[in-house]
Amino acid sequence: MGFAKVSSIFLVALFLINGCYSTTFTVVNKCNYTVWPGLVTGDVTTNFPEPSGFTLNTGESRSISIPYGWAGRLWARTLCNTTGAFTCVTGNCGSSTIECSDAGSIRPATVAEFTLNGPGNLDSYDVSLVDGFNVPMTIIPRLGKPGVGNCTVTGCPTDLNAVCPDRLKVPAEVGGAAVACMSACVLSGKPEDCCSGAFGTPDTCKPSNSSAFFKKACPRAYSYAYEAGTNTYTCSDADYLITLCAHTYSPSPPRSSQPDFNSVSTASSLAASGTIFSVAFSLCVLGVARFL
Repeated sequence: MGFAKVSSIFLVALFLINGCYSTTFTVVNKCNYTVWPGLVTGDVTTNFPEPSGFTLNTGESRSISIPYGWAGRLWARTLCNTTGAFTCVTGNCGSSTIECSDAGSIRPATVAEFTLNGPGNLDSYDVSLVDGFNVPMTIIPRLGKPGVGNCTVTGCPTDLNAVCPDRLKVPAEVGGAAVACMSACVLSGKPEDCCSGAFGTPDTCKPSNSSAFFKKACPRAYSYAYEAGTNTYTCSDADYLITLCAHTYSPSPPRSSQPDFNSVSTASSLAASGTIFSVAFSLCVLGVARFL
């Protein structure tokens, strides 16, 4: 077999692995107000998901294909001004457009964090309150490989804005109700609260009163940067349902047109997933066969 042939096969293999396989995030808005989810990619060597920002009205959902090996964050923006420069009261990403274009969220914001296809092909995921809180959020893995990893639901389904301590409240207007809740780091910026500088190790970074508040309300979420590792979950070959304002850890579809995740049998779901993957794989092969 000639060198050109081997090189072509190698390139096709890389294409199939990195270009054809992806994870699906389905973002559901169960809040009684519009949200504008945003995404930022942490590793610039991986492909960026598209879109990096979009609108979700109450009851709507949107599925996004996430590239193989992606690492990054997803959060919700609220109270956005959509005329002129695009800005939001909470979770603003500073891009001045609905797309975040790899600009991160301005704190405070509830953040879903993912690293996909890591060692052992495991995804790791968590919900973090290290940057504070703005909307309830849960992550539910779907169709993960049985018996692999700690593949379970996580998040913060409690509306912390309603019970946020006064010193941590972020009102939309002076004297108004809280629309976000700051962490100690967001409030003070001090190294001891942000686990930075001399406090930037697991031994020197300690919980604060505000992280204790977050932890009590949402025990499955990260409450400060070096919290010991029971709040990161792992899964293999899964897609993820990210629900905003779920107010429960249990999955619940936003509309009757969405599948009932409690009643659809695992076997039939896996079969459908396998069929879709086979079709997608075949299309990828056909698409690159002409290069061989």
